[in-house]
Amino acid sequence: MTMTTRAVAYPADGLTMIGHLAVPAGIGRRPAVLLGPEGVGPSDVEHRRADALAELGYVALAFDLHGGRYLGDPEEMLARCLPLLADPGRMRGIGHAALDVLRSEPRTDPDRIAAIGYGTGGAIGLELGRDGVDLRAIGTVNALTTGRPGEAARIRCPVWAGVGSEDPIMPPAQRDAFTAEMQAAGVDWRLTVYGGALHAFHHPPVGHPTVPGVGYHPQHAQRAWRDVLALLAECLPVPADAGA
Repeated sequence: MTMTTRAVAYPADGLTMIGHLAVPAGIGRRPAVLLGPEGVGPSDVEHRRADALAELGYVALAFDLHGGRYLGDPEEMLARCLPLLADPGRMRGIGHAALDVLRSEPRTDPDRIAAIGYGTGGAIGLELGRDGVDLRAIGTVNALTTGRPGEAARIRCPVWAGVGSEDPIMPPAQRDAFTAEMQAAGVDWRLTVYGGALHAFHHPPVGHPTVPGVGYHPQHAQRAWRDVLALLAECLPVPADAGA
């Protein structure tokens, strides 16, 4: 028996979201991962990552941002994501709705959940932490967003962030602001800078226009995934009896 997957519909942000839930083989509760997509929304890339996590023994939900739509048009994507990124309450609402779905899965251990996210999906994971959600880890790639003053002190878990050194959307000044916020809040934080990488370097090439500064870096993409898995292994290990 291998892991199983299913689509899950749930309300959030005035839309009907369509998430991709991957559940590992076996019985009993397992640690779980909330997986957030880039601003374009979830695609086969995030679905495959959720599936890979389930194969490792995690319950994984690749959550939705746009009501089941993938926004391949950069202007449409920015028109939706920029106001969203400027509104912590909306981001938290989307995150909490997805978290409720993940927690309601019978195989999920509701006390052992991590948030992993890319771009906008990573920003949502960070906002859940700033909202005081009990997570075991937060991991993000190109999501060095800062929050409202003082709220990072509510983050209760380690935070790992990855970014490309040549990412014009997350430039050095943004890195500095993010790390200053984490440090001032006393968060257990780490930042990995991937040399020569652009924004969304982890995401394989897409067949539509993208915003400037986006580019795939195969080697760093593999390294970033290994870094995500290392974070989970440290902070949210799968029980030794996970195959039972």
